[in-house]
Amino acid sequence: MDWLDALILGLVQGLAEYLPISSSGHLEIFRTILGIDIPKDDVLQFDIIVHAATVCSTIVILWPMFASLCRSFFTFKRDSEFYYVCKILVSCIPVGIVGVFFKDYVEAFFGDGLTIVGVCLIITAILLTFAHYSDRLASGRMIPANKGRDITWLDAFVIGCAQAVAVLPGLSRSGTTIATGILIGDKRDKVASFSFLMVIIPILGEALLDVKDLISTPAEQQATSPLVLAIGFITAFVVGCAACKWMLNLVKKGKLVWFAIYCVLMGVICLLWQ
Repeated sequence: MDWLDALILGLVQGLAEYLPISSSGHLEIFRTILGIDIPKDDVLQFDIIVHAATVCSTIVILWPMFASLCRSFFTFKRDSEFYYVCKILVSCIPVGIVGVFFKDYVEAFFGDGLTIVGVCLIITAILLTFAHYSDRLASGRMIPANKGRDITWLDAFVIGCAQAVAVLPGLSRSGTTIATGILIGDKRDKVASFSFLMVIIPILGEALLDVKDLISTPAEQQATSPLVLAIGFITAFVVGCAACKWMLNLVKKGKLVWFAIYCVLMGVICLLWQ
Protein backbone atom coordinates (compact mmCIF):
# COMPACT_ATOMS: atom_id res chain seq x y z
CA MET A 1 0.00 0.00 0.00
CA ASP A 2 1.46 3.36 -1.04
CA TRP A 3 0.79 6.93 0.11
CA LEU A 4 -2.01 7.52 -2.43
CA ASP A 5 -3.85 4.42 -1.24
CA ALA A 6 -3.50 5.67 2.35
CA LEU A 7 -4.81 9.11 1.33
CA ILE A 8 -7.90 7.61 -0.33
CA LEU A 9 -8.60 5.20 2.51
CA GLY A 10 -8.12 7.98 5.07
CA LEU A 11 -10.67 10.06 3.17
CA VAL A 12 -13.10 7.13 3.13
CA GLN A 13 -12.63 6.51 6.86
CA GLY A 14 -13.09 10.18 7.75
CA LEU A 15 -16.43 10.32 5.93
CA ALA A 16 -17.78 6.86 6.64
CA GLU A 17 -17.00 6.73 10.38
CA TYR A 18 -19.68 9.30 11.18
CA LEU A 19 -22.13 8.68 8.38
CA PRO A 20 -24.22 5.54 9.04
CA ILE A 21 -22.69 3.60 6.13
CA SER A 22 -19.95 1.56 7.89
CA SER A 23 -16.37 2.78 7.72
CA SER A 24 -14.89 -0.73 8.05
CA GLY A 25 -17.14 -1.96 5.23
CA HIS A 26 -16.17 0.92 2.95
CA LEU A 27 -12.48 0.46 3.72
CA GLU A 28 -12.89 -3.15 2.55
CA ILE A 29 -14.77 -2.02 -0.56
CA PHE A 30 -12.11 0.51 -1.53
CA ARG A 31 -9.27 -1.91 -0.84
CA THR A 32 -10.92 -4.23 -3.35
CA ILE A 33 -11.38 -1.40 -5.89
CA LEU A 34 -7.76 -0.23 -5.48
CA GLY A 35 -6.45 -3.79 -5.67
CA ILE A 36 -4.73 -3.59 -2.28
CA ASP A 37 -3.72 -7.09 -1.21
CA ILE A 38 -1.98 -7.10 2.15
CA PRO A 39 -2.01 -9.53 5.12
CA LYS A 40 -4.91 -9.37 7.57
CA ASP A 41 -2.65 -8.13 10.37
CA ASP A 42 -1.66 -5.12 8.27
CA VAL A 43 -5.30 -4.49 7.29
CA LEU A 44 -6.25 -4.37 10.96
CA GLN A 45 -3.26 -2.20 11.83
CA PHE A 46 -4.17 0.44 9.26
CA ASP A 47 -7.87 0.30 10.18
CA ILE A 48 -7.09 0.82 13.87
CA ILE A 49 -4.85 3.80 13.10
CA VAL A 50 -7.45 5.59 10.94
CA HIS A 51 -10.22 4.76 13.43
CA ALA A 52 -8.08 6.38 16.12
CA ALA A 53 -7.83 9.45 13.88
CA THR A 54 -11.60 9.81 13.70
CA VAL A 55 -11.85 9.33 17.46
CA CYS A 56 -9.51 12.33 17.77
CA SER A 57 -11.88 14.21 15.43
CA THR A 58 -14.73 13.44 17.83
CA ILE A 59 -12.75 14.85 20.75
CA VAL A 60 -11.97 18.05 18.80
CA ILE A 61 -15.53 18.67 17.60
CA LEU A 62 -17.12 17.79 20.95
CA TRP A 63 -14.31 19.36 22.98
CA PRO A 64 -16.45 21.62 25.23
CA MET A 65 -18.64 18.66 26.17
CA PHE A 66 -15.68 16.25 26.37
CA ALA A 67 -13.61 18.57 28.60
CA SER A 68 -16.54 19.19 30.93
CA LEU A 69 -17.21 15.45 31.24
CA CYS A 70 -13.55 14.76 32.03
CA ARG A 71 -13.40 17.48 34.69
CA SER A 72 -16.54 16.17 36.35
CA PHE A 73 -15.48 12.51 36.22
CA PHE A 74 -11.89 12.87 37.39
CA THR A 75 -12.84 15.22 40.23
CA PHE A 76 -15.66 12.87 41.36
CA LYS A 77 -18.29 15.61 41.39
CA ARG A 78 -21.10 13.05 41.38
CA ASP A 79 -23.22 15.32 39.18
CA SER A 80 -25.12 14.48 35.98
CA GLU A 81 -21.93 14.68 33.89
CA PHE A 82 -20.11 12.27 36.21
CA TYR A 83 -22.90 9.72 35.81
CA TYR A 84 -22.98 10.36 32.04
CA VAL A 85 -19.35 9.20 31.84
CA CYS A 86 -20.25 6.20 34.00
CA LYS A 87 -22.96 5.32 31.47
CA ILE A 88 -20.36 5.53 28.70
CA LEU A 89 -18.20 3.10 30.67
CA VAL A 90 -21.20 0.76 31.02
CA SER A 91 -21.72 0.94 27.24
CA CYS A 92 -18.12 -0.23 26.74
CA ILE A 93 -18.65 -3.48 28.66
CA PRO A 94 -20.15 -5.50 25.75
CA VAL A 95 -17.48 -4.50 23.23
CA GLY A 96 -14.82 -5.17 25.88
CA ILE A 97 -16.15 -8.71 26.30
CA VAL A 98 -16.11 -9.21 22.53
CA GLY A 99 -12.55 -7.86 22.34
CA VAL A 100 -11.25 -10.14 25.10
CA PHE A 101 -13.05 -13.39 24.30
CA PHE A 102 -13.93 -13.20 20.59
CA LYS A 103 -11.11 -11.08 19.10
CA ASP A 104 -9.73 -13.79 16.80
CA TYR A 105 -13.21 -14.76 15.62
CA VAL A 106 -14.10 -11.15 14.74
CA GLU A 107 -10.78 -10.50 13.01
CA ALA A 108 -11.44 -13.48 10.74
CA PHE A 109 -14.16 -11.42 9.01
CA PHE A 110 -11.71 -8.70 7.90
CA GLY A 111 -9.98 -8.93 4.54
CA ASP A 112 -12.11 -11.89 3.41
CA GLY A 113 -14.00 -10.28 0.54
CA LEU A 114 -17.23 -8.36 0.17
CA THR A 115 -19.89 -10.96 0.96
CA ILE A 116 -20.05 -10.21 4.69
CA VAL A 117 -19.80 -6.48 3.91
CA GLY A 118 -22.77 -6.64 1.54
CA VAL A 119 -24.96 -8.56 3.99
CA CYS A 120 -24.11 -6.24 6.88
CA LEU A 121 -24.76 -3.10 4.81
CA ILE A 122 -28.25 -4.39 4.07
CA ILE A 123 -28.78 -5.08 7.79
CA THR A 124 -27.64 -1.51 8.50
CA ALA A 125 -30.23 -0.25 6.01
CA ILE A 126 -32.98 -2.22 7.77
CA LEU A 127 -32.00 -0.78 11.17
CA LEU A 128 -31.96 2.79 9.84
CA THR A 129 -35.36 2.30 8.20
CA PHE A 130 -36.93 0.94 11.40
CA ALA A 131 -35.44 3.83 13.39
CA HIS A 132 -36.77 6.37 10.89
CA TYR A 133 -40.35 5.13 10.94
CA SER A 134 -40.41 4.55 14.70
CA ASP A 135 -39.41 8.20 15.11
CA ARG A 136 -42.58 9.56 13.49
CA LEU A 137 -45.83 10.65 15.03
CA ALA A 138 -49.13 9.10 13.97
CA SER A 139 -49.69 12.21 11.86
CA GLY A 140 -46.56 11.38 9.90
CA ARG A 141 -44.53 14.30 11.27
CA MET A 142 -41.04 13.76 12.68
CA ILE A 143 -40.73 13.83 16.46
CA PRO A 144 -38.53 16.80 17.53
CA ALA A 145 -34.91 15.90 18.22
CA ASN A 146 -35.18 16.86 21.90
CA LYS A 147 -38.25 14.71 22.55
CA GLY A 148 -37.94 11.33 24.19
CA ARG A 149 -36.05 10.29 27.31
CA ASP A 150 -32.49 10.83 28.44
CA ILE A 151 -30.20 7.82 28.15
CA THR A 152 -30.69 5.50 31.15
CA TRP A 153 -28.27 2.93 32.55
CA LEU A 154 -30.13 0.14 30.76
CA ASP A 155 -30.21 2.17 27.53
CA ALA A 156 -26.44 2.64 27.77
CA PHE A 157 -25.91 -1.11 28.06
CA VAL A 158 -28.30 -1.89 25.20
CA ILE A 159 -26.58 0.67 22.95
CA GLY A 160 -23.27 -0.86 24.03
CA CYS A 161 -24.51 -4.28 22.89
CA ALA A 162 -25.33 -2.72 19.52
CA GLN A 163 -21.78 -1.35 19.34
CA ALA A 164 -20.37 -4.80 20.11
CA VAL A 165 -22.35 -6.37 17.25
CA ALA A 166 -21.27 -3.55 14.92
CA VAL A 167 -17.62 -4.65 14.97
CA LEU A 168 -18.49 -6.67 11.85
CA PRO A 169 -17.34 -4.99 8.61
CA GLY A 170 -20.34 -3.46 6.83
CA LEU A 171 -22.46 -3.05 9.95
CA SER A 172 -22.26 0.68 10.66
CA ARG A 173 -21.26 1.41 14.25
CA SER A 174 -22.73 4.90 14.30
CA GLY A 175 -25.80 3.80 12.36
CA THR A 176 -26.40 0.78 14.60
CA THR A 177 -25.92 2.61 17.90
CA ILE A 178 -27.90 5.70 16.90
CA ALA A 179 -30.72 3.61 15.41
CA THR A 180 -30.81 1.47 18.58
CA GLY A 181 -31.02 4.57 20.77
CA ILE A 182 -33.87 5.98 18.69
CA LEU A 183 -35.73 2.65 18.67
CA ILE A 184 -35.69 2.39 22.47
CA GLY A 185 -36.98 5.96 22.81
CA ASP A 186 -33.93 8.14 23.52
CA LYS A 187 -33.62 11.73 22.34
CA ARG A 188 -32.04 11.98 18.89
CA ASP A 189 -29.89 14.98 19.79
CA LYS A 190 -28.52 13.10 22.83
CA VAL A 191 -27.99 9.66 21.33
CA ALA A 192 -25.77 10.97 18.50
CA SER A 193 -23.30 12.57 20.90
CA PHE A 194 -23.39 9.49 23.13
CA SER A 195 -22.72 7.27 20.11
CA PHE A 196 -19.66 9.27 19.10
CA LEU A 197 -18.27 9.52 22.64
CA MET A 198 -18.75 5.86 23.58
CA VAL A 199 -16.28 4.66 20.94
CA ILE A 200 -13.38 6.72 22.31
CA ILE A 201 -12.27 4.29 25.02
CA PRO A 202 -12.23 0.99 23.03
CA ILE A 203 -10.72 2.49 19.86
CA LEU A 204 -7.98 4.51 21.58
CA GLY A 205 -7.17 1.57 23.83
CA GLU A 206 -6.68 -0.73 20.87
CA ALA A 207 -4.79 1.98 18.97
CA LEU A 208 -2.32 2.45 21.83
CA LEU A 209 -1.63 -1.29 21.88
CA ASP A 210 -1.14 -1.24 18.12
CA VAL A 211 1.27 1.72 18.29
CA LYS A 212 3.25 -0.14 20.98
CA ASP A 213 3.57 -3.16 18.68
CA LEU A 214 4.48 -0.89 15.74
CA ILE A 215 7.27 0.79 17.69
CA SER A 216 8.69 -2.56 18.83
CA THR A 217 8.69 -4.01 15.29
CA PRO A 218 11.82 -3.34 13.18
CA ALA A 219 11.14 -1.08 10.17
CA GLU A 220 12.22 -3.76 7.68
CA GLN A 221 9.54 -6.12 9.04
CA GLN A 222 6.70 -3.62 8.70
CA ALA A 223 4.56 -4.21 5.59
CA THR A 224 2.98 -0.74 5.97
CA SER A 225 5.45 2.09 6.48
CA PRO A 226 5.01 4.68 9.26
CA LEU A 227 4.71 7.40 6.57
CA VAL A 228 1.74 5.63 4.95
CA LEU A 229 0.10 5.21 8.36
CA ALA A 230 0.70 8.90 9.13
CA ILE A 231 -0.90 10.01 5.84
CA GLY A 232 -3.93 7.84 6.53
CA PHE A 233 -4.20 9.19 10.07
CA ILE A 234 -3.97 12.88 9.11
CA THR A 235 -6.43 12.54 6.22
CA ALA A 236 -8.98 10.65 8.34
CA PHE A 237 -8.64 13.22 11.13
CA VAL A 238 -9.18 16.30 8.94
CA VAL A 239 -12.09 14.82 6.97
CA GLY A 240 -13.55 13.34 10.16
CA CYS A 241 -13.81 16.78 11.80
CA ALA A 242 -16.06 18.01 8.99
CA ALA A 243 -18.08 14.77 8.81
CA CYS A 244 -18.71 14.72 12.58
CA LYS A 245 -20.30 18.19 12.56
CA TRP A 246 -22.37 17.27 9.50
CA MET A 247 -23.64 14.04 11.03
CA LEU A 248 -24.69 15.69 14.30
CA ASN A 249 -26.91 18.05 12.29
CA LEU A 250 -28.30 15.22 10.15
CA VAL A 251 -29.36 13.18 13.18
CA LYS A 252 -31.18 16.17 14.68
CA LYS A 253 -33.09 16.63 11.41
CA GLY A 254 -33.96 12.92 11.14
CA LYS A 255 -32.41 12.43 7.70
CA LEU A 256 -30.93 8.96 8.26
CA VAL A 257 -33.41 7.13 6.01
CA TRP A 258 -31.57 8.34 2.90
CA PHE A 259 -28.49 6.47 4.07
CA ALA A 260 -30.61 3.32 4.31
CA ILE A 261 -31.24 3.56 0.57
CA TYR A 262 -27.52 4.01 -0.06
CA CYS A 263 -26.62 1.03 2.15
CA VAL A 264 -29.06 -1.24 0.30
CA LEU A 265 -27.60 -0.24 -3.06
CA MET A 266 -24.00 -0.70 -1.89
CA GLY A 267 -24.87 -3.99 -0.20
CA VAL A 268 -26.36 -5.38 -3.42
CA ILE A 269 -23.36 -4.14 -5.43
CA CYS A 270 -20.99 -5.87 -2.98
CA LEU A 271 -22.86 -9.15 -3.23
CA LEU A 272 -22.93 -8.99 -7.04
CA TRP A 273 -19.25 -7.98 -7.19
CA GLN A 274 -18.26 -10.89 -4.98
